[in-house]
Amino acid sequence: MNKLLIALIAGTFALGSVAALADDKTPAQPVDQAKLKADREAAKKAKANMTPEEKKAARAAKQQQTSNVTKEGDTGNKAAQAQADKAAAQASKGQPKALPDKAAKQKALSEQEKASAKAGGQ
Repeated sequence: MNKLLIALIAGTFALGSVAALADDKTPAQPVDQAKLKADREAAKKAKANMTPEEKKAARAAKQQQTSNVTKEGDTGNKAAQAQADKAAAQASKGQPKALPDKAAKQKALSEQEKASAKAGGQ
């Protein structure tokens, strides 16, 4: 009976803590909408005043940044990831399989020694 009472108290405490944490009503961080709007307008004006050469350079820099991200990690291109996985699977097929027991390991070792001796090895 005591164990049941202890289990009930512990369960009540655990559920009470979860409920208290889930009821966290902290306000979101304040955002200065006027500043964001001013930044956006300034960026639009700067882009409108760019020469064609500057636009081309900016586009090239953006493409370079994108290619760096592609080299570094997953960008959502699942076809490329699938092809890399397939290549890794093909490469692993050429590796020897693990032998199940000691007798099989010994047999494989003796066969390898025979093959080595026929090839002129020590």
